Amino acid sequence: MPRHLHYGPARVPSRESPEAAIEALVARGMSACEIDFEGRFWMDYEFAENFGHLAREHDIALSVHAPIAGFMGHAEHGKKLNMAVGMLDHSAGIAKSAGAEVVVFHPGFLLGRTRENAIDSVVEQLGALRERLEGKDRGVPFGIEVMGRVRELGSLDDVCEIASRLDWVRPVIDFAHMHATTDGQMSNVDAMAAALEQADAVIEDGAPFHIHFSDIQFANRNETKHLPYGE
Repeated sequence: MPRHLHYGPARVPSRESPEAAIEALVARGMSACEIDFEGRFWMDYEFAENFGHLAREHDIALSVHAPIAGFMGHAEHGKKLNMAVGMLDHSAGIAKSAGAEVVVFHPGFLLGRTRENAIDSVVEQLGALRERLEGKDRGVPFGIEVMGRVRELGSLDDVCEIASRLDWVRPVIDFAHMHATTDGQMSNVDAMAAALEQADAVIEDGAPFHIHFSDIQFANRNETKHLPYGE
């Protein structure tokens, strides 16, 4: 796919059919789309394959957002970790079928640990996940998203540190989240350029740079909710 700027929504605009979804994207002048699994998996492999084929025909870049519960860095090995691994595994399978460029996931939580210990746990569990994915030929790139709560795991420093240790993981900047955690400071060129430069330093040359934008409501340096543009 030619390398240029792609813009699109954070959800597939129609679940009726791949054709209807692509038609809606093209009609709106969109050139990207994130497949939305935050709440649940709704797309099967056949839909994904056809959606990806049509997207490539129209130069529409695709990504997958894994379910919110599909995070790494669990404090204990058990049911919740196994469920998260299964969610990320399935997300990677859909991404492979659709030809999506990255699977976006959340970094998890501190859960009473030091930031360093939590990051070590994320890296360890991602390593085990990678072995599983490669065994299924699902070794697609993952993107770890910058989060919107100032006292939890997921700052730009956190995600860049994780990405620097794993060559298949990239930071995904969410400028709305960073706007919240900086108390509204992410609104000028210098601040945004500095964030891009920090993330770029740990992304391999030529890799797609996946970024989230939106308006956002926040309080006490924590996100409250994402808002439509203009609100």
